[in-house]
Amino acid sequence: MDIILIQDVKSLGKKGEIVKVSDGYARNFILPKKLGLEANAKNLNDLKLQKAAQAKLEKEQLEAAQELGKKIDGSAVTIRIKTGENGRVFGSVSVKEIAEAMQEQLGLTIDKKKISLANPIRNEGTFTASVKLHPQVTSELTVKVEGN
Repeated sequence: MDIILIQDVKSLGKKGEIVKVSDGYARNFILPKKLGLEANAKNLNDLKLQKAAQAKLEKEQLEAAQELGKKIDGSAVTIRIKTGENGRVFGSVSVKEIAEAMQEQLGLTIDKKKISLANPIRNEGTFTASVKLHPQVTSELTVKVEGN
């Protein structure tokens, strides 16, 4: 019997796959636990429509991330922070502060978890931060640190 999996099943496959299982396994385990549906014409058509909708949604998300990435690339934010001798910062500049500066100066709300720094910022100067907007889209942001 062919089954369309609704959820991931460890020994069979992932959600949305069509798998062939024995009739007893389907009737006694897969169907009662709502892990899958029988692969008839209606269910196959529904699966096809769901995959098309999912592909369209992923494409829209990618395009939105690319557009936002273009806004971020080449942009710069300035962070003013208390410094000591030789331009050393007390502590370091965190990604939270960079996200807040982006909100204030650029008007872009970016989750701090999407921002990463190659090295901690502990001095005055100009640094680069990576902003991962999508698995396929990563932008570079210039961070200028100025002392008070």
